[in-house]
Amino acid sequence: MRRSTAFKVAAIAVLTALIAPTAAFAQDDPINPQEILPNVISELNVTWVLLGTVLVFFMQAGFAFLEIGLSRGKNAGAGIAKILVNFSVASVVWWAVGFAIAFGGPATIAGDSGFFFQFGSSVAGEAATGETASFFVFQFMFAAVSLAIVWGSTLERIKFAVYPIFAVVFAGLIYPLIAHWGFGGGLFAEIGNGVQDFAGSSVVHLTGATAALAVVLLLGPRKGKYDANGKPRAIPGHNMPLLGLGVLILWVGWFGFNGASTLGTGDNRFAEVVAVTNLGAAAGVIGALIAIAFTTKTLDVGMIGNGAIAGLVAITAPSGYVEFWAAPIIGFVGGLLVVVCILAIDKKIDDPVGALSAHGVAGIWGTLACGLFTSPRLAEYVGVGDAGLFYTGELGQLGTQAAAVGLTFVTVFVLSYATFFVIKKTIGLRVSEEDEMAGLDISEHGMYGYPEQFIPEAELVGYGAAPTTAYAASNLKATTKEATA
Repeated sequence: MRRSTAFKVAAIAVLTALIAPTAAFAQDDPINPQEILPNVISELNVTWVLLGTVLVFFMQAGFAFLEIGLSRGKNAGAGIAKILVNFSVASVVWWAVGFAIAFGGPATIAGDSGFFFQFGSSVAGEAATGETASFFVFQFMFAAVSLAIVWGSTLERIKFAVYPIFAVVFAGLIYPLIAHWGFGGGLFAEIGNGVQDFAGSSVVHLTGATAALAVVLLLGPRKGKYDANGKPRAIPGHNMPLLGLGVLILWVGWFGFNGASTLGTGDNRFAEVVAVTNLGAAAGVIGALIAIAFTTKTLDVGMIGNGAIAGLVAITAPSGYVEFWAAPIIGFVGGLLVVVCILAIDKKIDDPVGALSAHGVAGIWGTLACGLFTSPRLAEYVGVGDAGLFYTGELGQLGTQAAAVGLTFVTVFVLSYATFFVIKKTIGLRVSEEDEMAGLDISEHGMYGYPEQFIPEAELVGYGAAPTTAYAASNLKATTKEATA
C-alpha cells in the first residue's frame, strides 16, 4: 500500500510540474515562432561546431599516442612535452595574428582584420559574436593539427627549442596564408570556379607534410638509420598498442574534423559527411592491408594504421563533395599509395611515422580526387567548383585542383625551408650525437618517460623526491646520459 501511495503522489507531482509552466505561458503574450526559430537554429549550429572543436582537439591525443608508439622507449616522454608546448604557443599566436590573416576578409592574399580577436571587434567587416568565437576556436584546431603533422618526421633527433620558434611562424603566417586561400575566400576561390577542399586535404594535411619535408631535408636521418652503403635499416617503435590507440583516436576526431566543417546542422548534411568519412577510412585500412601483404608478405601493424590515416586524409577534401559510392574508392587508393610511398621514401628520407606519405601524398590524392569524383548535386549544394571528370568528361575541375596542390606545396615549402634554414644557422636544428644516443627524454627533459627501464632499481630509491642516500644521488647523476634502447 505504501509503495502504491508513494507512486501516486510522485505521478501527481510530475504532472503538476508539466502543467504549471503551460498555464503560466497561456497568460502571457503568444510566442512568435518566427522570432525564436532563428536563435534556436544559430545556437544549435554553434553547439555542433563546438562539439566538432572538442573532437578535433582530441586528435592531439591521437598524434601523441601515434608518435610515442613509433618512437623508441628513450624518447617516449618527449612527445608529451612537444604536443603541449606546440598547442599552447600556437593557440596564443592564432589569437593574436593567425585568425586575422586567415579569415579577416576576402582579399586575394590575406585577411586584414580581427587581430587580437575580441568579442564585438570587427572581423571581415562584421562585429564578432559568439558564433564568430566558435568559428575562431574551431578553425584553430585545424591549424594545430597541421602543426602536429610537421613533427612526425623529426622524431628522436630535433632540438626542443625548434618547436616553439617554428610554431610562431607556422601559426602566425604559413598556415593562415594557405587557410585564407582555401577556406577564407582568398586565392583558391579565384582559380577556375573555385578549389574544392571541404575540410583540408591540401590546406591542412599537405601544408603540414610539406613543412615536414622542408625540415627533414635539413635535419637528416637518425643515427644508424642507413648503413655504410646507404641501405635503410628499420628502427622499430617501442609500443604498437599505443600506435593503434592513436589511430583510433584520430579516426574518432575526424568525424568532427570533416563533419563539423559543415559549420551547421542544416539539412542534416553533417551526417552524410561523417558517413562518407568513415567509408574512406575503412577502405584505406583495406588498401594498406592488401598493399603491405603483397609487397612484404607480412601484415605490418604500422602500415595498417597508416592506411587508416591515409584513407582519412584522402577523403577530407572530397567529404562534402562526393557520393557514398566514391568514398571507398578514394580511401582504398589512399591506402595503396601510403604503403608504396612509405617504402619508396624510406630509401632516401628518414620519416619515422610516414607523415610525408600519409598526409602529403594522400593529401595530394584527396585534393585531386575532387576533380574526378565531385557530384553535380554536391558541387551545386556547396556552391564551389564544378562536377568532376567522371560526371562531366571535362578536365576543368581537375586542373583547378592540381593548381591548388602546386601553389600550396611551393608556398609552404619555400617559407618553411627558409625558416628552418635560419634556425639551423643560429641555434641549430639537431641535438648532439651524444644526446641523440642517450635519448631526448633524459637529454632534453631531465628524466626518462620510462625511468624503470633505464635506471637501475637501486638508483630509483626516493624517486619523486630528493635521493635518500648519497649513493643514489651520485649514481643517478652518473647515469643520466646513458640509455640502452
